[in-house]
Amino acid sequence: MPAGIKPLEKFLKKQTSALSRAGGFGDKVGSGGPRRRTSVSRVLPFFRDLSPESAQPPREVFSPDAEETPSWHPGPVSGAPAAASSSSSSRSDSRSPSLSSDEQSALEGSLETPTTATAAWGEAPLAPDTPENLVLALLDSVTASKRQSGSCAEILLDDFMLTHPIFLSADKLQQVLLKEFRADRKSREGCRGFDSADRKQAVLSVAFRYLKMYRHLLQDEGEKSHTFPKELCACVVQDLARYPELVEEVLKLQRWTEILQDQALEESDSKKPVRPLFRHFRRVDACLQPREAFRGSDEIFCRVYTPDHSYVTIRSRLSSSVQEILALVSEKLQYSEEQEGQQGAMVLVAVTSSGEKAVFRPSEDSVFTTLGVNTHLFACEPERLGALVPLPEEIHWSPGDSRLHDMSAEEVANQLLAFDWELFSCVHEVEFVRYVFRGEEARWRPLNLELVLQRCSEVQHWVGTEILQCQSLPKRGQLLRKFIKIAALCKQNQDLLSFLSVVLGLNNPALSRLRQTWEGLPSKFKKQFQQLESISDPSRNHKSYRDLLSSLRPPIIPFTPLLLKDLTFLHESSKTFHGPLVNFEKMHKVAEMVRTIRRYRSSPPNLDTDSTPSYLQTKAFVRQLQVIDNQNLLFNMSYKLEPKDT
Repeated sequence: MPAGIKPLEKFLKKQTSALSRAGGFGDKVGSGGPRRRTSVSRVLPFFRDLSPESAQPPREVFSPDAEETPSWHPGPVSGAPAAASSSSSSRSDSRSPSLSSDEQSALEGSLETPTTATAAWGEAPLAPDTPENLVLALLDSVTASKRQSGSCAEILLDDFMLTHPIFLSADKLQQVLLKEFRADRKSREGCRGFDSADRKQAVLSVAFRYLKMYRHLLQDEGEKSHTFPKELCACVVQDLARYPELVEEVLKLQRWTEILQDQALEESDSKKPVRPLFRHFRRVDACLQPREAFRGSDEIFCRVYTPDHSYVTIRSRLSSSVQEILALVSEKLQYSEEQEGQQGAMVLVAVTSSGEKAVFRPSEDSVFTTLGVNTHLFACEPERLGALVPLPEEIHWSPGDSRLHDMSAEEVANQLLAFDWELFSCVHEVEFVRYVFRGEEARWRPLNLELVLQRCSEVQHWVGTEILQCQSLPKRGQLLRKFIKIAALCKQNQDLLSFLSVVLGLNNPALSRLRQTWEGLPSKFKKQFQQLESISDPSRNHKSYRDLLSSLRPPIIPFTPLLLKDLTFLHESSKTFHGPLVNFEKMHKVAEMVRTIRRYRSSPPNLDTDSTPSYLQTKAFVRQLQVIDNQNLLFNMSYKLEPKDT
């Protein structure tokens, strides 16, 4: 019988605050703590100490809102030696408050590469500076690259584009670029010898890279999305008489304006189809469609329940605020303003299958993707919060045989790969940055990344649900062997997301305590599972997993929570700002990690397609997993199968 992975439990507990961000999953009822967004500990709930036999209270986690951030001492604003000194000083103080000393030293080693910021650029890294001055330094570098070959400016440009939402809003960036393009001077301080034509070309290069990288995210801007290219195009047209070489750039900007205008029209179309999330209505025809990236402007159907478990179905944008959602609910319930005043303003509450409640603030938005697998939205008056209980289907279960008996492990693993690849491909690169860096600039929500994390939780609980619902000991053994096969095939397919999710699901305490079930496992499968389980060993900062990952070539679907752990370490190990100055060396390291994710997705997997009934049934099954995520209920099921005294 395998033992639980205690170190991994500790790691995921430590990520509770580090991987959260403002404005999302609400406070628990009666709690006065800070607001928290979805975190790995919520996405992978059973990594907390959930055993009913445990009397230990949940471990307190570090809160960046309550403790001082690690110090970062910036060097002088200009001068390479001073910047290098600042770099070494910041590294010496790199300590992450959410990691233990052993984990920190291991993670520092795994992130330490010969290619530092200085080596990658071939020159001293950008010294700490204000956001506006960093834009000017970027333009200087791009201008210089027009006259000499080299990749330094390309790396710097990519660093800036991937990380600028952390320290510079899109509106401010657009304003600086327009201002620099309109400036008409032969030279400027720090960029001597470059004429206005070179400078304007550099501004246009940066603008085109911005439009290319953020094209799909700009869909949420509506009419505002094409204002920037349109205004920039007008500026270029005015300068064509003096700079005829810019005529091609005018045509490009006109095409960009048309593209973004067409996107805005599509977004405003009232006939735009409503898209399903994971568990909305469980329509087979919808789940068989290829997944596409979600945007805040996309509309979904969602059920919002009342205390008596009746519900209304609303049609809402993903980015809708809680206040807007409650207005739709009131309209469906046909509440007049007078009735609302008499009964008190309604609140929106998330109720999990275990009965936990979280109340959302009216100003919060994009709450749909933060919900757990079997979490439902309720609307009620504040005085009725105590009457909210989970839906009956979430707290009762019925035993039965699993449909997995009729499916081959190969078919299931291939369908897991196909669906995971669709989900992982939908995540925009900047979502990884926005999920970890919780700044005031929250323009684009990491909706698709939150769905990938939700999938982690779903697959893990699916493993326990399937086995614990099976009453026959021999059939439980068959399912156990099948899941071990599925895990091995996921590893072979380089789908590490489902691979680790299945392995960790098999280590669910409610499942790992089934002594009779595990003792009946043939020695061949026991040995195979031990080998697979060793890859999930978190010692030395998950060295076994990282060694496996480094030996693979794209396409790869990594275990996303560990990606976020590494980004969190970078975030906590040094300050992003010191006063008005931006630590751009830190931005370079963050961008390097995002480029690693880009490499994982540089080529698509070879996926087989079929239209046979069995293929479509397996595909629909994998994309709409029926799971129990109430850990207490899973333990009750486990005790009925094998009581404590057996």
